[in-house]
Formats: sequence, structure tokens, C-alpha cells
Amino acid sequence: MNKILIANRGEIAVRIIRACKEMEISTVAVYSEVDRKAMHVQLADEAHLLGAPPPLESYLNIDKIIEIAKMTKADAIHPGYGFLAENPQFAKRCEQEKIIFIGPNSKALALVGDKVESRKTMIKAEIPIIPGMKAKGENLDDFAKQAEKIGYPVLLKASAGGGGKGMRVINSKEELQSSVEAGMREAKSAFGDESVYLEKYIERPRHVEFQVLADLHGNVVHLFERECSIQRRHQKIVEETPSTALTPELRKKMGEVAVKVIKTTGYTNAGTVEFLLDEDKNFYFLEVNARIQVEHPVTELTTGIDLVKSQIRIASGEKLSFKQEDLSQRGHAIECRIYAEDPENDFLPSLGKILFVKEPCGPGIRMDSSLFSGLDVTMHYDPILAKLICWAETRNEAINKSAMALSGYVILGIKTQIDFLKDVVLHPEFATGNTNTDFIPKNLFDWKEKRDKKKFKEMALLGAALGIMNQGGKAVKFEKKSAYDPWLSTGPWEIGT
Repeated sequence: MNKILIANRGEIAVRIIRACKEMEISTVAVYSEVDRKAMHVQLADEAHLLGAPPPLESYLNIDKIIEIAKMTKADAIHPGYGFLAENPQFAKRCEQEKIIFIGPNSKALALVGDKVESRKTMIKAEIPIIPGMKAKGENLDDFAKQAEKIGYPVLLKASAGGGGKGMRVINSKEELQSSVEAGMREAKSAFGDESVYLEKYIERPRHVEFQVLADLHGNVVHLFERECSIQRRHQKIVEETPSTALTPELRKKMGEVAVKVIKTTGYTNAGTVEFLLDEDKNFYFLEVNARIQVEHPVTELTTGIDLVKSQIRIASGEKLSFKQEDLSQRGHAIECRIYAEDPENDFLPSLGKILFVKEPCGPGIRMDSSLFSGLDVTMHYDPILAKLICWAETRNEAINKSAMALSGYVILGIKTQIDFLKDVVLHPEFATGNTNTDFIPKNLFDWKEKRDKKKFKEMALLGAALGIMNQGGKAVKFEKKSAYDPWLSTGPWEIGT
């Protein structure tokens, strides 16, 4: 490949561009009107306007992206994650235009990307799945009948994508209509496909996924698991590897099933096989994420395999350069997703201009980011800003390094959930590794209340300090000291210590 168009934005577009530069491959960026000054636009060898900010007019505009790819004579398109990454029509269009799609072929993508069809395939292959709908719902009556058959609570999911988009827990028939309608709207906005389906909602599971690579010559390997149980509203916010829940025997068994899933579907390139692990260590196939994952860096740091470069090499026709027995993990890695959200205001999106940013650095600290001072954060796209990934020899060291790095992370101008993430990784329950998808509602439900109390205490201490300063530098004297004693005059610099 000589030139690759990156059909995405934000940190993942930056990540792909940097991998291409290391491989001496030219890059083409695409952007919407509000992304003219974005980092991926600055880094690419050339950049072209897609259109207006709404995704359907820009990053979901298949015709425009193909037009730019042909105009720039790009050999391939890398879709990143989200947007068109799991859209079989887009992959098919690339095939028709003789443009390499860096991902699975359109047939495999249609199979695994359609969560309902994928479930049918897994049943035939005797792979354990969660009870759920065997066909997409056509109307509200279909959903009502299936929900009664499955039994409440049920989980509504988008058929054409993941990332928590369109997902709703439905506890009763009274919630069904509004949840289905809202889920369909969100799925349509995120993936251009409003199809949704229901499956049984398993309470307090662990979310464990296996990274896989499959070349065009029939070779398939897994690169071990990622623990993704720390979620807020079905959206992962902290991921790590290895998982504390897996024994060597269970890891081997789940890895073998993940490889079987990929071979059964005829899938190629990089992907992720997701499982739910219940409290009795029974695991169930959840879905295949047919793309590079947001959390792929933790796998890279513990295996030494560059997954984005592997994607490009596989799409170029190269064989995998390693076998399953060649792969192993070293150390522990934790990823924290940085979102433009206000945790003190129900995690509402925080919009505006980034006035200043200082990202952490140091041994074992990696930043996948698209941030810079002056960047405008808008309402049109997913609020993810960056990813902080920390590696260490042990899990405890990785936790401490993550907390330290988060403490040194400064973003001014907008709100982020950095302080919330720090409280997650420092929570005693997180330290035990005994986590599940209920971790946040169980352990941090009162985070804002505790935060408010802490801020009140800090303000009280600051007020007391200012009161002392307003005494003209004279504090209450318990013993006679020099008028020039520095301890009697706090001075203006004390506030900044």
C-alpha cells in the first residue's frame, strides 16, 4: 500500500496516521466543517472536506468518502472504530470500487455486524449465547411478545453496532415502547441503521473480550483477554489486561472459543470476540466487534504486537508472522478513557474550547490523544477526547501509575471526568479485582455528594487561609516571635502551594 484514507476523526484517526507514517505510507484525512483544525487534519499528508458537521453529512457519507478516495488515488480505506467501521454496505462499496477495506470482507462483516444473524450462526456452531430474539423486531408487538417470552429485565441493543449506542435496560412492559423508540433513534444516528433487538439482561456479569487477528490465508490467533467491566451506562470507561477473573484454564478455553467464532464466520483482519462471564464463571458469547477496538492499546502494551500495523499488513495480503504458541503477555496494562463530560452534572457533554492541556508522560505511560490548546469540542460527535494507558510489571503498580498520571492530567476550558476516573482506579473494590458491570452504580452512586462535601471543606480551609491573610500578615500569637518570621505571614504564594 502506498496511500491510505482514514475515514474517521479524533484520537483513532491520529493513531492510524502515526502507524502509517512509521510504515512510510501516505495518508489522507477527511473532515467535517467543524474539524478543519483537528489534529488528524494537521498530521495527514493531505486532507479533504466531507461536508457539514452532522455525521450523516460527513463521516457517514459513503458516496463522498469514496469520491475522495478515488480522487486522491488511495489504495485503501481504514475506517477506525464507530461511524462506518462495521457497515457492510461501505465495505461492499469499497470492494466494488477496487479499494482495499482494512477490515473484514463485506460478507463476513454483514454476518458478524448483524448481531441477530451472528447469534444464529453461534447457535449452529454450538457456542453458548445469551437467550434473546432470533429475528429483528418489525414493530412494537414483536418486541412485546419477545420480551414476555425472554422474561424481564431485557436488554435492547443495536443490531448494526456497539459502543453502548442504542442500548437500554428494560425492566417492565411499561418501559418498552419509549425504550425501543429511543434506542432506534440512537442506533440510526450512530450507525445509519435503526435495527435493534432484545436479549436477556444478565445481572452483575463481568465483560471479558478476546482480541483476535485473522489473515487471508486461514491463520487465526487470539491475543488474550481484556477486562471491560467498569462501565457507565453500558459504555466502557476503564479497561485492563490480564483479567483477574480468569484462571489459566478458563483463559485457554475462552481463547479457543474466540478463535472458533472467527473461523466459523470466515472473519479476517482484527476483531474482538466479546463474552459475558457470570458469577459462576460460565461464559456466553455476546458479539463480535468487527473493527479495531477503543481499548486496543492495553493489548499492544502487554503483547508487543502493533494491532493497527497488523491490520494493514493483513489487508495487504501478508501472513501473520507469529503463531498462537509464540504469543504471551508481560506485565499489566490499564486504560482510562477521557471524555468531555461533566461528572458533577450527570455526565452531560461539556462543550467549548480547550484553553490549555498538559498530558502526563513518563515510563510506562502512553497517551492516545488528539488534544491541543485551542481545539473546539462540539456537540456533533462522541465525547471521547483521549485515552491514558499505563503499563507496569504488576496490577498494583499499574493502578498506582494510572492514579498518578490522572492526577497530573490538566485540561482547562471544558469539563472532563478525570477526577471520577481517579476515584475509580483508587477504589478499594477495584484494587481487589472483584469487579463487574455494576461496579459504578454500586460503589460510586454517591460520588457527586462526596465530591461536594470535599469541595466545601476545601473552600472552608481556603476561606480560613484568606481570613488570616486579611489580618495584615499577623496571626494569633502564642509566643513572641520576630515580626519577620515567615510562618506568621502566609503571603500570596501560600494559596498556590
